[in-house]
Amino acid sequence: MEGVIAIWQRDIIRFFRDRARLLGSFAMPFMFLILFGSGMSGAISSMMGGSNGAGPLADFDFVQFMFPGIIGMTVFNTAIFSALSVVQDKEFGYMREILVSPVSRVSIAIGKVLGGSTVAVFQGLMMFIFVPFIGVSISVLMVLKLIPVMFLVAFALSSLGLIIASSLKTAQGFQMVVQILVFPMLFLSGALFPLSGMPAWMNFLVKINPLTYSVDMFKKVILQPDQMAPALRKAMGLDLTVFNHVITFSEEILVVASLSIIFVIFATVRFSRAEA
Repeated sequence: MEGVIAIWQRDIIRFFRDRARLLGSFAMPFMFLILFGSGMSGAISSMMGGSNGAGPLADFDFVQFMFPGIIGMTVFNTAIFSALSVVQDKEFGYMREILVSPVSRVSIAIGKVLGGSTVAVFQGLMMFIFVPFIGVSISVLMVLKLIPVMFLVAFALSSLGLIIASSLKTAQGFQMVVQILVFPMLFLSGALFPLSGMPAWMNFLVKINPLTYSVDMFKKVILQPDQMAPALRKAMGLDLTVFNHVITFSEEILVVASLSIIFVIFATVRFSRAEA
């Protein structure tokens, strides 16, 4: 446990000491909120049947819909890109020094995953700074409920990032692979656009996308779709269904938790066999 805690603590300290990374984490979410949220809210509302004050989306603020997705995007990117430090440590020779220490490789892998998960939760919580400017109603209870959900999602993505990092030797290669993998998953998760009205083949990709269930959990906590009119929930794609079964919050927790276990097992095995 001492080895796990040491690696975990190192990643957290590096995060808070890197001010450029700390401030830069606001750039992408702010851009999406302004460009896609405020700038395209009218266009999205028109396409979904809210033009000219008609339809279920007439009075809906699209920025509020995007906010859970922005938190999800921040957590996803931070968690999976946290494994970049593994590749950088390989390049600079630091990883070799860790691997020859008495600390087991399993402990190192778990410490890296926990460190990346914790940093991702911190950055996700920092997105609540935008709350006063976008009109989203957030209670303390929502935040407390959201923290373990974010950590669970971040744990799964950090493990996935470690699997990728264990197979690569350069930071450029890692960034390329992650971008090719994450961006399609992000856009097919419902983080930025409603999931209603998609063709059948794309709907299939949405349902097998693990980020879909993660984003939907954030929406259930923040948007409270149970308190919305059925027509509005349907128009915004807030009723996630698989084989005509509406997925509950508990079932989504089970899906993401199962993926977390699978990913972390593969990550520890792959990291244990990887060369420094």
